[in-house]
Amino acid sequence: MNIKTKITKLHYDKNPKGILFSLLKFCSFFYGLASAGKNYLYDKNILTPKKVNAFVISVGNFTTGGVGKTPVVAELAKYFINKGEKIAIVSRGYGGKLNNKIVHVISDGTNLYYKAVMAGDEPYWLAVNLDGCAVLTCSNRYKACKYAVEKMGITTIILDDGFQHRKLHRDLDIVLVDSEKMFGNENLLPAGPMREGTEGFSRINKLVIVSKNTDHTRAEKVARIFEKKQGVKTLLCKTEPDYIYNIISGEHLEKGGEITALSAIGQPEQFYKFLEKDYIIKTKITFDDHHKYTEDDIKNIEGIIITTEKDAVKLAQFGLNNIYALKLKTNVPVEEILK
Repeated sequence: MNIKTKITKLHYDKNPKGILFSLLKFCSFFYGLASAGKNYLYDKNILTPKKVNAFVISVGNFTTGGVGKTPVVAELAKYFINKGEKIAIVSRGYGGKLNNKIVHVISDGTNLYYKAVMAGDEPYWLAVNLDGCAVLTCSNRYKACKYAVEKMGITTIILDDGFQHRKLHRDLDIVLVDSEKMFGNENLLPAGPMREGTEGFSRINKLVIVSKNTDHTRAEKVARIFEKKQGVKTLLCKTEPDYIYNIISGEHLEKGGEITALSAIGQPEQFYKFLEKDYIIKTKITFDDHHKYTEDDIKNIEGIIITTEKDAVKLAQFGLNNIYALKLKTNVPVEEILK
């Protein structure tokens, strides 16, 4: 187990202990000072966000990775595409090889210009799955949004993972919370998964509880509690398994039999639980989030491999016909979110 995996386990341990955690906790003090200081400067208008001539929506979260932002971003984008809006998604492009100091157009809504290894997992998946929506990457979101407006005529922008990026003005702040993982051990980075303290609730316009399950009873209860406690309009996003398909041929896989489950995502536990309902998992292979696959990672795996769609876009390059992906269906109350 490498250090990144050890730290992730600590993040979701309700009672973390040990030397490593103590060291991380010490570092969290300084992270907290920096985070609180930045927010104070913006809250008091000492620093002011920059505006672009477009309607800007941020989709973000309090914690690191694995909450389920990408499908929600996609559903929001589809809504605006269907309304005929000129829309773009702007991402930092984390995990890609492109220089993220520069604005890169991953897709202009019609043409795809980069592969997953260059663009990053999420921007590439969004670009492949959203016809009519531009996808841009840059660590400076203002620069990317300005480019989208001035060079591409974009009128609506969705920031993928933009809640903590306060340099850019947004018209709507949507924050997602995982109904199961919640806030982990509730410590700030690096001791816990929290990017900032829960005082950030004061900036939220809409809160979305993400339920990655087939029984949404717990998530519905969590949503009611959050709305009452935080005074923020809280909605439920339901993410469920749909079907399994071959990433080369598109052929659907029947239920039953032994499989190898493969993933490189932030929180893979629910992915494995979904598969365990219909298949016998003989082996689970888990890589770090944003892992850059090589053919050596998979060439000796016999039988059927089932992976996530996020991983599938990177694994398709090897052309192996025994790799399948789990297609999820995401039910997002988009119109309620945008009210």
